[in-house]
Amino acid sequence: MNTRIPLPMPIGWYCVAFSDELAVGEVKNVRYFARDMVMFRTESGDVGLSDPICPHLGAHLGHGGEVVGESIRCPFHHWQYNTQGVITDIPYAKRIPPKVDGKPCLKTYPVCERNNVIWAWYHPDDVAPDYEVLEIPECSDPAWSSEQRFSWRFDSHPQEIAENGVDVAHFRFVHQMDAVPLGETKYEGHIRRSLVKGPRTVINEAGEKEVLEYSVEVVQNGAGQKWTRMSGLVSYLLQVLVTPIDRDQVDVRFAYIHERFPEGSFKAKAMQEAIANTNGQRGLEGDIPIWHNKHHLRSPILCDGDGPIMQFRKYFSQFYPDGNSYPELQVLASTQQS
Repeated sequence: MNTRIPLPMPIGWYCVAFSDELAVGEVKNVRYFARDMVMFRTESGDVGLSDPICPHLGAHLGHGGEVVGESIRCPFHHWQYNTQGVITDIPYAKRIPPKVDGKPCLKTYPVCERNNVIWAWYHPDDVAPDYEVLEIPECSDPAWSSEQRFSWRFDSHPQEIAENGVDVAHFRFVHQMDAVPLGETKYEGHIRRSLVKGPRTVINEAGEKEVLEYSVEVVQNGAGQKWTRMSGLVSYLLQVLVTPIDRDQVDVRFAYIHERFPEGSFKAKAMQEAIANTNGQRGLEGDIPIWHNKHHLRSPILCDGDGPIMQFRKYFSQFYPDGNSYPELQVLASTQQS
């Protein structure tokens, strides 16, 4: 385990691609969860995600493998496997070997498609999913735009990035922002919801100051699904998709959608400014150098202005195999809250 970040990979649903990045009949090699895998889309549009090595004689399905109907075909002897890892054809055999006939023999991973994302379930012991990816209504609403996407790859861990949102003190020093109110936060099993709302003074299209009601809602569903819904001068939604590649490296994808407005309009310009701020030094790119080098301290010395960091760690600890990667967590949380 990485000594800089002494945490295992969290259990959960993670983005492994956007839906339109995998065409019908396409086969792709991917690496996530410290595992090499092969992803493919069948002729009916279903997605399969499997180990890359054919259990027959060890050929790599991601190098020369092809989709045939609802199966992926090995390039070596043309054995075929469906999305559940069951052999569907051996072209030169009279019958499928009885011990594997109708049974999975190629290891596959649970996948689903929601919100224009291909999600894969990770559990180190291959335990089946115990919750679902949540549907985001705006992602299929024709009144909302298509996505603007951005991606980064760097050394860090999903918890470090998720925890950043409750570390309220750093916004002033890293992002040169005013104090960020915590608002109301609710923990409901694997879901965390926070809501901040109130009046905000903005410069409107006429160049005048105007007080608008605004709100910021953040929803986290497990370790890998998170989104922020903003309303105010413009209404938009940001999917924050953090996926572990290995124990100490992540892919981070941002996907923005917004209410539709004319290209070049005042709102369109405001939207692009919001994206630039969220992506740039006042947002993610201000954090990356710190994440890339910081150590995760299991027992940090905290002060009363740091935000509910230990409460968040208590929530996040449920996504680890032992259910709690912090034996000392209860004591620390009660100390911070007192």
